[in-house]
Amino acid sequence: HGFSLYPVLIHMAGATAVCVRERDRAVDVDAVLDAITERTRVILVTNPGNPTGTMLSDDDLVRLVRGVPSHIALVLDGAYTEYAGDYDGGASFATERPNILMTRTFSKIYGLGGLRIGWGYGAASMIETMTRIRQPFNLSNVQLAAGQVAVRDRDWVETCAAMNADQRARLTGAVRQLGVAVDDSRTNFVLARFADPNEADAANAALSADGIIVRKVAGYGFPEGLRITVGDADQTGRVIAALTRWREKTT
Repeated sequence: HGFSLYPVLIHMAGATAVCVRERDRAVDVDAVLDAITERTRVILVTNPGNPTGTMLSDDDLVRLVRGVPSHIALVLDGAYTEYAGDYDGGASFATERPNILMTRTFSKIYGLGGLRIGWGYGAASMIETMTRIRQPFNLSNVQLAAGQVAVRDRDWVETCAAMNADQRARLTGAVRQLGVAVDDSRTNFVLARFADPNEADAANAALSADGIIVRKVAGYGFPEGLRITVGDADQTGRVIAALTRWREKTT
């Protein structure tokens, strides 16, 4: 699972999107490599994933990188990299292999979603290709200035990442104690998987009644799931309290 607009954008470009099955809600490297044909031109992998929050192991990521033929572009979408600990988003692979492009965004941990600023890193040949096909004037001076200021503020990023890790662990533990399945997340959200879609709808209604908005993810193939963003300590406490009250009413 990854950015929901990928299939739409691929279709708009006149290409065919091939979605590969996952294994335990994580990228299945074997399935990706097996799906490669003579028509394959680009492989998009979101790591960590959205809305799953799961992440490839180091060994699996190396196996993926080494298994993709050099004439196929492998795009490593690292939108949530800053929440994933010591993972570099794929930068080291992009340095070593000219067919790899790492993409990142200022929309997540930097809090600049409204400015729509993204960036990429790859070999000179890869960047040259991207420059030829990108839209003209795709970033304004204001966007560029904001991105430059934000990327220098390492203290802010480290503070937010540490807080997110603490509250993510707290939220994950609380959800599991309520009998709801959730994988370990490496992002700024958790995917709570309820017993069935009806239970997910009931939990969503209870959260909404308390003024808490979460994301239904049926469109991603998880009708029984709710994606819950990790907030600060007070916000996390509100979510846990609301879910606890809901569970007490159903047992």
